[in-house]
Amino acid sequence: MELTRSQIDAFSESYHSDQKKEIIANAVIKNGINNVAMNRHSIAGMNYEFSEEIEVGKVTNQGKSGRCWAFAGLNNIRYSISKTLNIKDHEFELSQNYAMFWDKLEKANFFLESIIETRNEEVSSRNVMWLLNEPTQDGGQWDMFVSLIEKYGILPKYAMPEAYHSGNSRNMNALLDFKLRDCAMKLRQQKEKDVEALRSVKNTMLEDIYAMLCIFLGEPPKTFDFEYRDKDKQFHSDRNLTPQAFYKKYSAIDVTDYISLINAPTEDKPFEKTYTVKFLGNIKGLRPIRYLNVENKDLKALTIKQLKEGDPVWFGCDVGKFSDRELGIMDTELYSYKETLDTEITLSKAERLNYCASVLTHAMVFTGVDLADDKPLKWKVQNSWGDEPGEKGFFIMSDNWFDEYNYEVVIHKKHLPDRLKEAYQTEPTVLEPWDPMGSLAKAE
Repeated sequence: MELTRSQIDAFSESYHSDQKKEIIANAVIKNGINNVAMNRHSIAGMNYEFSEEIEVGKVTNQGKSGRCWAFAGLNNIRYSISKTLNIKDHEFELSQNYAMFWDKLEKANFFLESIIETRNEEVSSRNVMWLLNEPTQDGGQWDMFVSLIEKYGILPKYAMPEAYHSGNSRNMNALLDFKLRDCAMKLRQQKEKDVEALRSVKNTMLEDIYAMLCIFLGEPPKTFDFEYRDKDKQFHSDRNLTPQAFYKKYSAIDVTDYISLINAPTEDKPFEKTYTVKFLGNIKGLRPIRYLNVENKDLKALTIKQLKEGDPVWFGCDVGKFSDRELGIMDTELYSYKETLDTEITLSKAERLNYCASVLTHAMVFTGVDLADDKPLKWKVQNSWGDEPGEKGFFIMSDNWFDEYNYEVVIHKKHLPDRLKEAYQTEPTVLEPWDPMGSLAKAE
């Protein structure tokens, strides 16, 4: 049934019956909804003092790219290396560009392999259209980070510094996607449908992708010299290292020891069961995506336990909800939308997932928590948006925000109770690619 003029007239009459709405409208039109709806009581309650806190050094900057997941993971490794070698943290960073190069190449291979896998489906099928929607992008998940580090290792930032397009990735991604869609068309149009024959064609395509990435990001070094001066001003040198050898020798963190716990309280995902997502990953043949779904109280308790042992916690959340980038505050009470707009949104956490109102969009690192009677009040967050937002780049999260918009934490397996260790070993349920748990952390 169409919308009629009489209905619209009734809407207008209802709107003008409340004089406050025009006053609020004037304020919002001039200043924006968040500036008008901001709750000063929320801001006043957010101070940067925490009962449990890990000193992790400076905040890094992912620029205009969606590499938050890799920055968060590399920050944890960087912290462990700085601590072990007695290096000033602000003087040491790992190369995010190096990780980006190999992630892009592997994602290209993952995409083309998926195109080969779906070669007998119509191009208009939901699976193929899903794959073609975004052949490669910057986002990722913890298990993708693990595969990347295990296969390619790490190196200091000076050995492969940032490039223009590592921190400004939009045009690079658009051209890579353009090329990969062209490759997908050619693979699907091959008369010879034998997998090995298609993979031979794919290899030539990946040669082109490799060259494009070298032009965009630079070619990764095979070896490098590790040189640093510690806090006691002693000089150290370790020469002709491969990135894999550097990771094995200097990282106190074994990334394979950490697992992803999620809180997805929807009926289709019972707690203490494992899940994976079709077509989600970056490196074929290595660690697949695996989540263990747990209740929020478990997510929170294990995060606190790991922080108390001095180990930061990688996490994934919906950063755009009830947050202010400049202030660095994430709080469900930060904006009085209900009162300002005179309307109410009643979706629960589960309903927000089911109705596409919220998904994981960004990865950061918990570095502290403020406890009172062993209960969390607020959380300290290391972001990767440079040192201008928040408190020198650190954000603060209310405990209510954790409940509503935090979906994932990465916890060392030693902290898990036996029942969760056993649950993690069960065969995962395979979710469709468009499931909300298939979202990637990629916020700029």
